Amino acid sequence: MSDVALRMEHVYKKFRKGEVYNSLRDLLPALTGKMFKQQELSERDNREFWALQDISFEVKRGEALGIIGPNGAGKSTILKILSRIMKPTKGNLIVNGRLSALIEVSAGFHQDLTGRENIYLNGTILGMTRREIDSKLEQIIDFSGIEDFIDTPVKRYSSGMYARLGFSVAAHVDPDVLIVDEVLSVGDFVFQQKCLKRMEEVTRAGVAVLFVSHNLRSVSEFCTRCLLLDHGKVMMNGLANDVIQRYMNGERATVIYDDSKAVVISRVRIRDRDGESVRFESCLLYTSRCV
Repeated sequence: MSDVALRMEHVYKKFRKGEVYNSLRDLLPALTGKMFKQQELSERDNREFWALQDISFEVKRGEALGIIGPNGAGKSTILKILSRIMKPTKGNLIVNGRLSALIEVSAGFHQDLTGRENIYLNGTILGMTRREIDSKLEQIIDFSGIEDFIDTPVKRYSSGMYARLGFSVAAHVDPDVLIVDEVLSVGDFVFQQKCLKRMEEVTRAGVAVLFVSHNLRSVSEFCTRCLLLDHGKVMMNGLANDVIQRYMNGERATVIYDDSKAVVISRVRIRDRDGESVRFESCLLYTSRCV
């Protein structure tokens, strides 16, 4: 069996910014293009943009890879392509084994079904057999921590309850690859720590984990390597702490970073007495003017 659990090779993804036609001159070419789908879209069409450009990386079994970057960098697009929710415009991806993903809080849930019924529905979508779900049902319910509401329709759940149930199902699929998006941020602190502990357990069991989060402390603690994205491009791929430092420096932040500390100051904004932002460099020189 290959040591590589998943790989992306020179992946690109293009999107269009809406489909608004203000004249017959615009509408006719658009209709023609839809009739002949093989027709290449014009590179000069400014309604198109590349969400991903030449993305290549691999994750080995038992390895945790963090993906960080500003909003709109392309993080979730990568995960949706890996989860087969989207197809890349060009490039290849390889997933060796069963993949379990938690990307959207409500993905795979039916609003009118109860939590218990949705465990069976979501588990089936993720590739579990009914026998597997039966054998793990109590573990899934117990891990979610919502036993009292498991027979309540999920349309009455809070976003945190959605996240609890969704992660609990995804983490008990016995996957070869586990993908977790920022969705965990809606859970409370105790549950987030519980999820991180569970992910550590599955990596020790040989599962490859992709972890997308803006919580850089969690990424630093859990991931050995990290991928920094910006505007759909890979800016850096390396050791987690090195990549996080590069990201924070790029954000023009003052970073006090030490693995032994419990607190990380990731960004500082300074204002004068009138509430106006003051450039950090100026504040260093004229500290008496800062509030």
